[in-house]
Amino acid sequence: MTGELREIWVYLAASPLLALTLTLLAYMGGTWLYHRSRQNALLNPVLIAVCVIVGLLVVTDTDYGTYFEGAQFVHFLLGPATVALAVPLYRQVQQVKRSLLAIIVAVISGSLTAALSAVGIAWLLGASESTILSMAPKSVTAPVAMGISEQLGGLPTLTAVVVILTGITGAIVATGLLRLLRVKDWRAGGLAIGVASHGIGTARAFHVNELAGTFAGLGMGLNALATAILVPLLLALLS
Repeated sequence: MTGELREIWVYLAASPLLALTLTLLAYMGGTWLYHRSRQNALLNPVLIAVCVIVGLLVVTDTDYGTYFEGAQFVHFLLGPATVALAVPLYRQVQQVKRSLLAIIVAVISGSLTAALSAVGIAWLLGASESTILSMAPKSVTAPVAMGISEQLGGLPTLTAVVVILTGITGAIVATGLLRLLRVKDWRAGGLAIGVASHGIGTARAFHVNELAGTFAGLGMGLNALATAILVPLLLALLS
């Protein structure tokens, strides 16, 4: 950056509204591209927004802590947004009741598969113990995953990055993969997306089908609970 532009940026960066505004504009731009592409999964709005924000932080030499001071309001809204998923779930409560046993079995299986596969791959690649432990909750929504990681002795910051990458990857490949596997039941597909790729995947599921989004939200919530209980128990048994 030139001297003048850098001075202007430093001045603007002192206001928390700048980070919030940039975050909203980046996401709005990503959403516009997503809809212009007829909801192409490769142009996921979260992926585009992350790339734009990271690029701006690198170019302007702004540290993440400074950015987060202004953008933390968006982070706060993750809680209410997650709770709001109960509304479509309530509308489909009869569907949930009819599939309750299958849901429980699927969530437990998915939770164990996600955690054990991540830990196993990290171990085979020679990762350190703290890195391996950080991988275990990678399919859980970020606030819960970071708490689990800290409890296990992992690195919450690394966990947050892996969680975001997992969600974006799931949102991009999930619908195509389900189609390839010939999964036609929106309940099964949605639940799988929610368990594997938490909130970002759930948002994608809602764009595809409301029933799929409802079960994705259910899967996301139950997977957070299952992982918080099962992973510490497994590590305690293995240690």
